[in-house]
Amino acid sequence: MDRYICIHGHFYQPPRENPWLEAIEQQDSAYPYHDWNERIAAECYSTNARARILDGEDRIVDIVNNYSQISFNFGPTLLSWMEDMTPEVYRAVIEADALSRDRFSGHGSALAQAYNHMILPLANQRDKRTQVLWGVRDFERRFGRRPEGMWLAETAVDTETLEALAEADLRFTILAPSQARRARPLGGRSWRDVSGGRIDPSRAYEAKLPSGRQIALFFYDGPISRAVAFEGLLRKGEYLADRLAGAFSDSREWPQLVHIATDGETYGHHHRHGEKALAYALRHIEAGGLARLTNYGEYLERHPPTHQVEILEKTAWSCVHGVGRWWEDCGCNSGGHLDWNQAWRTPLRNALDGLRDELAPRFEAAAGELLTDPWKARDEYIDVILDRGSDSRARFLEGQRARELSPAEEKRVLQLMELQRHAQLMYTSCGWFFDELSGIETVQVIQYAGAALRLSEQLFGDGLEEGFRRRLAEAKSNVPEHRDGAHIYDKWVKPVVVDLLKVGAHYAISSLFEGYPDQMRLYSYAVHREDQRVVEAGRSRLLLGQAGFTSKITQEHALLSYGVLHYGDHTVVAGVREFRGEEAFEEMARDATAAFEKADFPEAVRAMDRHFEGSNYSLKNLFRDEQRKLLRIILGSTLEETAAVYRQVYENHAPLMRFIGDLGVPLPSVLRTTAEYVLNGSLRREFQAETPDLEQVRSLIDAANREGVSLDQEGLSFELRQSLERLMRGFHAEPDTVEPLERLASLASLARSLPFEVGLARTQDLYWELLRDTYPGRRRAGDETSEAWCAAFESLGAELGVRVPPTTAPAEAAPVADPSDEAGA
Repeated sequence: MDRYICIHGHFYQPPRENPWLEAIEQQDSAYPYHDWNERIAAECYSTNARARILDGEDRIVDIVNNYSQISFNFGPTLLSWMEDMTPEVYRAVIEADALSRDRFSGHGSALAQAYNHMILPLANQRDKRTQVLWGVRDFERRFGRRPEGMWLAETAVDTETLEALAEADLRFTILAPSQARRARPLGGRSWRDVSGGRIDPSRAYEAKLPSGRQIALFFYDGPISRAVAFEGLLRKGEYLADRLAGAFSDSREWPQLVHIATDGETYGHHHRHGEKALAYALRHIEAGGLARLTNYGEYLERHPPTHQVEILEKTAWSCVHGVGRWWEDCGCNSGGHLDWNQAWRTPLRNALDGLRDELAPRFEAAAGELLTDPWKARDEYIDVILDRGSDSRARFLEGQRARELSPAEEKRVLQLMELQRHAQLMYTSCGWFFDELSGIETVQVIQYAGAALRLSEQLFGDGLEEGFRRRLAEAKSNVPEHRDGAHIYDKWVKPVVVDLLKVGAHYAISSLFEGYPDQMRLYSYAVHREDQRVVEAGRSRLLLGQAGFTSKITQEHALLSYGVLHYGDHTVVAGVREFRGEEAFEEMARDATAAFEKADFPEAVRAMDRHFEGSNYSLKNLFRDEQRKLLRIILGSTLEETAAVYRQVYENHAPLMRFIGDLGVPLPSVLRTTAEYVLNGSLRREFQAETPDLEQVRSLIDAANREGVSLDQEGLSFELRQSLERLMRGFHAEPDTVEPLERLASLASLARSLPFEVGLARTQDLYWELLRDTYPGRRRAGDETSEAWCAAFESLGAELGVRVPPTTAPAEAAPVADPSDEAGA
């Protein structure tokens, strides 16, 4: 009897971009990474693209692309971020789908996803259609083929959602076993109740829809999926392989499919080294002949449905109350705060539904004056989202316009489309999933609503914001200081709203510290500088200029003049206004410069205030990442002075601290704080150095242990990892000399000796490429220089935990060991 195994990973992160900048700003909770996308990409998406197979001595004997052997989907908004920020991982995901087509009879393993993870049973029919069509079109652009199946956010489903999938010619989707209501053989008359998760997951089913269409449904194995996600089944790859193989039954008389579905982040982010367990399990299943690995498209072609199924309406995999988790206080939460409630979910959804329904007729009326079909145009707008170039915009406008449009009308069309894009993004499911109204995921969806309101005000001049705030005020926070949704909107949404004047202020202030070219891109804006002048007097500077600013999204444009006065340190006063001609600009420049050159700073400020009419900006108005960067520059000398004082205190009292440590007595808090600052700072400097002093590092580690000082393990690990990767990238580009190999081996040895783990993955990846492509030729050369190179290269391999075959390429077979959760990087 045929036996098949399929593992599905749902890889997804909510969109985290600032809605006005189209970029993710720094998220401190993701330290030492810039943001959570970056952190999870390092811990999961990258490691699954290059998963390690280990031998019995925990040495790497192979590196494989897990994605090519499993079924997977990536959220479109996540792939958009990966394409820009982690292009190597992005390419590996795209390549995996091509490899899987060779492996699985022409069927790619990648599935599409409803665009921004909206809970479709709670969406209106029009939004369902757009979410599905945008997801399909995004998939086609990235993977170069039509998708066969689509992943639904949280597997949330109703019949209308299945109709939307079938209308888009999608063949199947994946659901939880608890979402099946009843089943029967095709052509049969008697239904069998399979509710409560009792459906047999080992076959495909067909759902017949009211329209006369049909769609195939797969119901994953619930117990095994839960064990992978929550019960430690990834501790050993063999456990996973055996559990999957053990789900087959000799009593079944059909080709059985054992398949599971979990968040893809399970493999590496939620469960450290989970990607290694997955890689081992896949190899063990194939090598041991336990079953044939497959994907859903291949299985469906070979074994079409023989049974019909009906679903339970409005259900999902992560809510036992249907889809209550995304609109009511149903009791589902993350469990971190048992005294909190989620009653805020209902008024939040009501506020967004109310906004959507207020915007829809305005949009339809305004777009109807310019376009042949406003809602069809919204569906087609995904092509512009995927390609913001001028040619893409022109094709879209040419295909959708009802008549010739003026440049101003074209901009209006783009604003209308962006209004609808944000009205989609504000329904991203994570806004309701967690416990608290003030959580970053919920604030994010409220920001998207804020962006829609801003566009509505520009387009229609209406006052929808106050009504939205009133509805939002009914959502009460569990945190007293955050009060309610209106307070959160005022605190975290309104201050980050961006217009061209704010973009101009950011550019003007940062121009004092950055050497910008005349033309540049600033987040989602293009800047063309027309004029700029700088006058200096000691530590003080006056900057005056004019520049054009254009939104790359809506093509909104303004020519602005600006002035910035910097007294030194953090004291910055700036003004921005629309450019009023050369005469007005020169008058402003003369007045401000005359006062500044006389060191009459109060008069200089008054002159700027007169000309910019009270339009005042400071460092507080900078966008977050640049604000942090400039603060580091401004605080540089202050921090150096402070560090010197701390070092002096530490050095003066180091013997006393050692004595206290030897006694086993905790250091007084003031001495402990001093020691932590100095030792962590010293280690960080060593790790950042081109050639760290290994003895000094060990001495610092010993001092920290002796004095009971807490090391910033994550931050220090991150710094050393980056140093290793930087040096390895240089050697990878020019792998000619021995000296870099010796330095790399010393650093890798240091990393392995530290009391915390240092991620070696990217360094190992680059080493593996050289082992495959460069090492065999050097080994065959046999001359003295090549022998010395090979010896140093093999020594580095030993330090990196890579098995180096003595005379052959890495394809040589080697005994494979099962990685445990204790496995090293």
